[in-house]
Amino acid sequence: MHTITTTEALAAFCAEAKRHAYVTIDTEFLRERTYWSKLCLIQMALPGSGGQEGPAVLVDPITGDLSLQPLYDLFADESTVKVFHAARQDLEIFFVEGGVFPRPLFDTQVAAMVCGFGEQVGYETLVRRIARANLDKTSRFTDWSRRPLSEAQQTYAIADVTHLRAIYEFLSAELDRTGRRKWVEEELGVLTDPETYITRPEEAWQRVKTRTTSGRFLAVVRELARFREAHAQARNIPRSRVFKDDALLELASTKPASIEELGRSRLLLRDARKGEIAEGILAAVQAGLATPAEDLPKVTDPRDQVQVNSALADLLRVLLKAKSEEAGVAAKLIASSSDLDAIAGGRRDAAALRGWRHEVFGADALRLCKGEIALSARGGAVRVVPA
Repeated sequence: MHTITTTEALAAFCAEAKRHAYVTIDTEFLRERTYWSKLCLIQMALPGSGGQEGPAVLVDPITGDLSLQPLYDLFADESTVKVFHAARQDLEIFFVEGGVFPRPLFDTQVAAMVCGFGEQVGYETLVRRIARANLDKTSRFTDWSRRPLSEAQQTYAIADVTHLRAIYEFLSAELDRTGRRKWVEEELGVLTDPETYITRPEEAWQRVKTRTTSGRFLAVVRELARFREAHAQARNIPRSRVFKDDALLELASTKPASIEELGRSRLLLRDARKGEIAEGILAAVQAGLATPAEDLPKVTDPRDQVQVNSALADLLRVLLKAKSEEAGVAAKLIASSSDLDAIAGGRRDAAALRGWRHEVFGADALRLCKGEIALSARGGAVRVVPA
């Protein structure tokens, strides 16, 4: 098994990849102890010919002096499709480290959902059902930053791209057969949008789950979350190492004004009770309390913005199930529960009403809302009939 540890060797492999229709790619990384993922290994494989399997390599960014620029150049070469499975975390790594996205991109998890393999289908399932092989899972939970890698680890890692070749070729052909390639391309637009991977400290509070809608309380939450995110990013540590959400909510409730008051927290980590974290917490609490009334954050439940017709929403759920089964597409990929509530409440900006989703489900959803069609059940099937 060949492992690349030099820029020259990587450049040679990427030059060879540019002569092929596609290349399969995967990564191994760690994120338990850092804010940003630490790239530990890249796996790549090329298609074969004449009954022979194409070459597959491991790229080691830890050992030796290796620049990933040849890989980024390959990402920019539009003549070679870059194939991943569940690409989001892989793409985040390359975007953060190199500011690039692979184009054109193919994500076999997205394609599999469009081709009827269910919701969030795993790689192991596709290997078994399409490649007719089994994966050795013994190295699934491993520290990929440690060297040397064992033979078992290398075998496990390379399997993530060698079986991917057969999966890609099958799904690509299926998309051509069904005319659904454009559907996948629509979905991949989100994965290659920089906004998908940019985390702004001032927006971090929106991920903190709380039932409290008090503007003043939320202002303190916002400032605490802003400080935590900025601190974690600057030092490349997990945000939970600064303080966890339960401690954040406790601080927003108790609103400590001094180190002594901060020390009474039940949930705050010891390191956060002193030094720059403690100072940052106290400053954030003060900033939240000093926020002008007109600048206080507001949280509105999407369901409160529209008058949801619950009976119509239930009918839309039945229609979605029928349409997803008819099209052989995962229901979750077509419409979310909030989409259905929004449509039932009269909103027409839901994602389920645009693009390929409109074709599969949205058009009939609107007709159902207008009373132009009805649903009929016969046996275990649901049919759309004129109203």
